[in-house]
Amino acid sequence: MEMPRGAGRILFVDDEPALTSAMSYLLEMLGYEVTTSTSSREALDIFCAQASNFDMMITDQTMPYITGEELIRAVRRIRPDIPIILCTGFSHTMDAEKAQALGIDAFCVKPLEARDLAVILQQVLAKRLGSIERRHQQATE
Repeated sequence: MEMPRGAGRILFVDDEPALTSAMSYLLEMLGYEVTTSTSSREALDIFCAQASNFDMMITDQTMPYITGEELIRAVRRIRPDIPIILCTGFSHTMDAEKAQALGIDAFCVKPLEARDLAVILQQVLAKRLGSIERRHQQATE
């Protein structure tokens, strides 16, 4: 079965270099432009400098220095509208309910199948685009 393809610019953040490399390759194969970082601090710096250059962020939760949750809060202060997917292995500090309360668009548990990620990406972007179109339509009425 073919995986859904997409388009857009993604900031992918995970402190595991091998996973970051593999996910970058997968996302590019699905049609996305990807900027990666293995440091949440560096990712925040990248985002601060280029916030309008990204259509979505995918981040791990458990990382040194700045957790995924802290990174998400900082990114949302800059761009509240950016779609965010949070991925985590086992975490004592984050679950689907807390992720939803933070306004995270999708919460994924690692390991994640490539096709599942492709579908989640498509759903999150479609949901965000739909809400933008509804706001635009309401503004013009």
